[in-house]
Amino acid sequence: QVHLVESGGGLVQAGASLRLSCAASGRTFSSYAMGWFRQAPGKEREREFVAAISWSGGSTYYADSVKGRFTISRDNGKKTVYLEMNSLKPEDTAVYYCAAGDIATMGLDLTIRYAYDYWGQGTQVTVSS
Repeated sequence: QVHLVESGGGLVQAGASLRLSCAASGRTFSSYAMGWFRQAPGKEREREFVAAISWSGGSTYYADSVKGRFTISRDNGKKTVYLEMNSLKPEDTAVYYCAAGDIATMGLDLTIRYAYDYWGQGTQVTVSS
């Protein structure tokens, strides 16, 4: 079992930066690939892939919309995954969710929402123009 708690969201102006954190409980954090997804206002049925990172941190994946602006990283010793968001745009406004997927069962595609086993409660990011 993994319990995830996101933090670091807030209200910022376009062009600003934020760093989201996701703290995990449980003893086997390094057995999980981690991902960030987001759900924009009015799109409750659409949880969009943002970024993902392999269990070791050696591989990272990004949605085209955030590539070059966002960076995902993890610290297995601290059981925490981060999402550094730079050059924020109003279209980045969403609730951001952290997710954990068991590497033994989730398959090779870390961009798929349904590959993940555990989810945090989300943190709101609002970018004003």
